[in-house]
Amino acid sequence: MANRIVYAEDDRATRESVTRALELEGYEVHAVADGAGVFEAVAAQHADVIVLDLMMPHVGGLTVCRRLRAGANRAPILMVTARTEVSDRVAGLDAGADDYLPKPFALDELFARVRALLRRARYDEPEREVRVADVRVDEAARRVWRGDRELELTKTEFDLLQLLVRNTGVVLSHSTIYGRIWDYDFGPDSKALAVYIGYLRRKLEAGGSPRLIHTVRGVGYTLRAP
Repeated sequence: MANRIVYAEDDRATRESVTRALELEGYEVHAVADGAGVFEAVAAQHADVIVLDLMMPHVGGLTVCRRLRAGANRAPILMVTARTEVSDRVAGLDAGADDYLPKPFALDELFARVRALLRRARYDEPEREVRVADVRVDEAARRVWRGDRELELTKTEFDLLQLLVRNTGVVLSHSTIYGRIWDYDFGPDSKALAVYIGYLRRKLEAGGSPRLIHTVRGVGYTLRAP
């Protein structure tokens, strides 16, 4: 069965051309012109990936993303944006998007991002718990506790913490983490990884808990017990 993509883009020419390209790649595409159409599409049928334009009339991409996540919809979301500011892309990730793609984009890169999101979504989580210091990760339920406090993590935050926990004490390079989490190396100028590390640190260190995720300058990150 073909993977189903909900594609939201208010520009008709772009919407139609990208829809045809995705269909030629073998995807079932439900294309909509605005945020309201996204809500209707995901309510009617499961979406394997949601490709969401940031700037849409009436209900913008950020609002759509936040509402989907607030409603416990965990479908991978690829945010597409013509804005070039890092803060705009970070806002999309902060709203719950799993990845972002700047406009204008090459179709091959769009296909690669979609394939990466599908691979991550199909990952079969082993039914076991992993513990490091006072952190407990229930991989089957995708839940995390620090001490008695349960952490509310997005899908990407959980995947990143899981990777670090599984490699406790090992220094993981930026490119290794990008490859494992995003299946794509955004390059040395990308701030996406630093943004998510910051999110995890704030949640893990709330209430004054000791730092677990450490920066190895010029290399990457490692998780080690205090």
